[in-house]
Amino acid sequence: MKKISTSIYTFADLIGYGCFYVDKTEYIYRMATDPGGMFTFSRPRRFGKSLTVSTLDALFRGRRDLFS
Repeated sequence: MKKISTSIYTFADLIGYGCFYVDKTEYIYRMATDPGGMFTFSRPRRFGKSLTVSTLDALFRGRRDLFS
């Protein structure tokens, strides 16, 4: 069973440690590639904003190994 982390804030570390992750990369990809779309990622305070930014960083750096 995968672990649930409350202290890992980077996408690469979360994947590397095999932790549970709700995959929203489809929405992030659509946001990054759709020239006419408007997207909002709302999160409660202190819940996943840094992880979303880290996921965007991995996407734009071409870290395909993290998205398999």
